[in-house]
Amino acid sequence: MTDVLRRGRASLAFSFFAQGATFALLVTRIPAIQDRYGISDALLPAFLAAVPVLAGVGSVTTEQLVKRIRPSRILRWSQPVVLLALLGVGAGDHLVEVAVALGAFGLAVGALDASMNMLGVSLQRTYGRSIMLGFHAAYSLGGIVGASLAWAGAHWHLSLFVSYLPVVLVLLPATFVGSRWYVDGGSASDPKEPVAEGAGPVVFKLLLPLCLVMTFAYIGDSTVSNWSAKYLQDVLGSSEQLATVPYNVYMVMTLVGRAVGDFGVRRFGAVAVVRVGAVVAALGFAVVAVAPGAWVGMLGFTLLGLGLCVIVPQTFAAAGRLFPGSSDTAIARLNIFNYVGFLIGSPLVGALGDAWNYRGAMLVPMVLVLATLGYARSFSSEPDRYGDGYERPRTADVGRGSNGL
Repeated sequence: MTDVLRRGRASLAFSFFAQGATFALLVTRIPAIQDRYGISDALLPAFLAAVPVLAGVGSVTTEQLVKRIRPSRILRWSQPVVLLALLGVGAGDHLVEVAVALGAFGLAVGALDASMNMLGVSLQRTYGRSIMLGFHAAYSLGGIVGASLAWAGAHWHLSLFVSYLPVVLVLLPATFVGSRWYVDGGSASDPKEPVAEGAGPVVFKLLLPLCLVMTFAYIGDSTVSNWSAKYLQDVLGSSEQLATVPYNVYMVMTLVGRAVGDFGVRRFGAVAVVRVGAVVAALGFAVVAVAPGAWVGMLGFTLLGLGLCVIVPQTFAAAGRLFPGSSDTAIARLNIFNYVGFLIGSPLVGALGDAWNYRGAMLVPMVLVLATLGYARSFSSEPDRYGDGYERPRTADVGRGSNGL
C-alpha cells in the first residue's frame, strides 16, 4: 500500500511539474508567437482570452466526464494533448493554425487542471495529512524550468518549434509512462479500481466562498504575471533587463513557500496558513504600490510570491473536505474560477492604471486578497455548516477530553 501511494504521489507531482513547464513555455513566448503569425495588437487580447475561456469549458466538461471516466484516465490523455498543442503553436504558418492549436490547448488544459487537482485532493485524503502544496510546488518548479528554457530559446534566437520540440519529446513519453501509477479516489490497495464514495450534491452556496477566494488569488497572480515588468520599468524607472526579474523572483518564492507550506498546514492548520498568506500577499501589494524605487518594488513582488502561493492549493483541498463524497464535482466547478480570476485580473489593472495610475491600481488586488480573511473559516477541516462561526468537533475527537473540543 505504501509503495502504491508513493508511486502515485511521485507520478502526480511529475504531472504538475510538466504542466508548469508547458504553460510557462507558452506564456513567456507570447511576443514571439505574435510575431510569427502576424497577430495584431488589437487581435492579440482575443487570442489570449480564448485560452482561459476554453479552459473553463474543459473544466465543466470534465465535471461530467468524471461521472463515467476515472480522473486518472482524463489526466492521462489530456496531458499529451496539451503538449502536442504547444508543439502545434510553434509548428504552424497561418493564423488559423495557431487558433486551432491554442483552442486545443485551452480545452485540454481545463481538463488537465481539473483532473490533476482531483487526484491531488483524493490522494491527500488517503494520506490523511496535507500534501497538496507539494504538488503545486512541483508546478512552480516546472514554471521556473520552462521560463528558463524559453529565455534560452529567445537568447539564441531559436524558432518556436525548435524550442518546443525537445521539451515535448522528453515530457510526452515521461508523463504517459508515469500515468500508469496514478491513484484514483484514494484507492491504495488497487489503483485500477476507484473507491465508490457516497456522492452528494454540491451546494453552490457553500462552495461560493472558495470560488471567490480562488478568483481573488488569480487576480493577484495575473497582476504579477502581466504587469510586474511594465510596472518596474515604467513606474519605478528600472532598466529593461531588471524589469524581467520580478516574475522570476515571484515564481522562485512560490516554490519556496509551497515547499514548506504543507509543514505549516500540519502544524498550525489550513485556516492559519491561508490567513498568514493573505496578509503577506496584501503587504506585498502595499509595498509595490508605495515603492520609491525598483529594489523596494522587487521586495514587494517577493512577498507576493510567498503570500499568494499557499492560497490556491489550500482552496482545492478545502473543496475536497467540504464535499468529501463529491470532491471531483466540487473541484471541477471551483477550477472554473481559476480562469475567471485570470480573465479579470489583467484587464482590471490595465484599465485602472490607464484611467487613474498604476500605483493606485495595485491597491485593488490588495483589497481583494485581504477579503480572503473573511472567508478563512471555509478552509477549516470541519467547515462551518451551521453559520454560527464555530467549528464542530470531529466524530473521532469526541471523548478525547479538552484537546478534542
